[in-house]
Amino acid sequence: MLTSLLFSLTMMAQTITTPIAFDVEVVNTFPHETDAFTQGLLFADGVLIESTGLEGFSRLRKIDMRTGAAWKQINLPDDVFGEGTALVGDQLVVLTYKAGQGFVFDLETLKQTAGFTYTGDGWGLTYDGERLIMSDGTSFLRFLDPNDYKEIGRLQVTISGRPLRLINELEYIDGQVWANIYGQDWIARIDPTTGVVTATADLSQLYPRSVRGNSVWNALNGIAYEENSDRLFVTGKNWPSLFEIKLTPVQ
Repeated sequence: MLTSLLFSLTMMAQTITTPIAFDVEVVNTFPHETDAFTQGLLFADGVLIESTGLEGFSRLRKIDMRTGAAWKQINLPDDVFGEGTALVGDQLVVLTYKAGQGFVFDLETLKQTAGFTYTGDGWGLTYDGERLIMSDGTSFLRFLDPNDYKEIGRLQVTISGRPLRLINELEYIDGQVWANIYGQDWIARIDPTTGVVTATADLSQLYPRSVRGNSVWNALNGIAYEENSDRLFVTGKNWPSLFEIKLTPVQ
């Protein structure tokens, strides 16, 4: 019995994955509006889309990257706190924090075309081509059917064998999910089949806490990947800058 237990523990230890680390290089810096409480960030048809939070200030915006200002935007209802956003076909799907409401908007016009409900918090959202992938502040990713927005599965995320909580904004890149961790200055790459964090990148030097302060109101949040140009962008809540970055594995 003891031999069997020791064997099982040994096998478990062997399956724990230590994430690789990525070096971060800033390629370009763009302006970002400091009243934008960034919740969702993505590219759609070459246009940067941003959803912002806080009751009475939640917006869905198309951004002019030269200025950081919105050239087209709509306001969410004043009683909801906007959260993550994903593109499904020609529709933008937007979550809310505590209201249990989701909104669907036409990509071109930003006019609302549908709505849906869900249980629990809404945090981050992305799309893998088949399923919406949602975070809710726990250590779990939730999978939603993109047709009716019903939950079809869950997966716990772990880092070095431990649950990773406070998973926030999400971006699906080359078969992997990249995620912000609320209140942290690093991002994680998650295998969406196992939930294992396979890589991390330290972004603490982009807008250091020694400059911006140490508040959740200016936390790192927002990951956007432009597939056609293979460019990666990050920002934070109320940050003055949007950064184009390049990640390379630490040698």
